[in-house]
Amino acid sequence: MKRLLLACAVLAPVALIACSPTDMADKVGRRAAESVVRPVVSKSLTGTMADTATRCIVDNASAEDVQLLARDVGVEAGSSTIATIRRLTGSPGPASCMAGAGVPAFTVR
Repeated sequence: MKRLLLACAVLAPVALIACSPTDMADKVGRRAAESVVRPVVSKSLTGTMADTATRCIVDNASAEDVQLLARDVGVEAGSSTIATIRRLTGSPGPASCMAGAGVPAFTVR
C-alpha cells in the first residue's frame, strides 16, 4: 500500500505538468472547430470519410485557423469559414493526411 501511495505521489506532478492550460485550451478549441468543420465536410463526404477528413483538417490547422473555425460554433458556417475550410483542405498537411487515410478528393461546398 505504501508503494502505491509513493508511486501516486511521484506520478501526480508529472500528470499535472502534461495537462497545461494552453494544451487544454487548444484541445477545447480543436473540438469546437471539429463541430463546425464536420457539417461542411459532410456535404461532400459521408460517415467515416467525413469524420476522417474533419480530423485531418482540424488536426493540421494552426492555432489561428482553429480560432477562425471555432467562432462559428452553434451556427451554420458562414462564407469566410467555408473559405477557411476550403483553404485548409488544399494545404499539404490535411491533403496528405486525407490521402494517407484513403479519403477521396472532394470539393468543399
